[in-house]
Amino acid sequence: MDYVIRAVGAEEWAKAREIRLAALQDPVAPLAFLETYEQALERPDGFWQDRTSAAAEGVVARQFIAELADGRWVGTLTVLVERPAGEVRFGEAAKTDQTHVVGVFVRPEVRGAGLAEALFEAALEWSWSLVGPPVERVRLYVDERNAHAEAFYRRIGFVASGDSVPVPGDSTARDVELEVKRQLPWPAARLTG
Repeated sequence: MDYVIRAVGAEEWAKAREIRLAALQDPVAPLAFLETYEQALERPDGFWQDRTSAAAEGVVARQFIAELADGRWVGTLTVLVERPAGEVRFGEAAKTDQTHVVGVFVRPEVRGAGLAEALFEAALEWSWSLVGPPVERVRLYVDERNAHAEAFYRRIGFVASGDSVPVPGDSTARDVELEVKRQLPWPAARLTG
């Protein structure tokens, strides 16, 4: 499969919207996303334009996509920058300089082709290259009921941090925090095998 992994451009908001809507229609979306398809569908174009512009700028977030040679987007993930003195996004201020991976999605017809690994490699490389205080870790949350996703994250080097949080709207489920701590140089081989 011929594809490229790259950051989104600000003008690509309509494609960013389309892949997000596709992700929210995936059968595991209720376990993976904090938003429903219906909520996202109702958002105005300005929301998508602002969101994509911020991700393209790469200061507080960066969205990576997997793009086929024909221009079709078949995978995406977003990386949020979290600093102790920065905006609180997930319940409490970051304890360390870190990034947070969210919005991971690969279209079903191309799963298993290495796109998710390539997206994570780009996300980690970008995280470790941020200017300012160096990022010490990259984290993500995975619903404890999403065993397939958790196994994938562990296979590419994420380990449990020991923290978990309640899943919003479900008092019985928890999101488990997984992390990769900074290592220089980053062993890219961990992502492929």
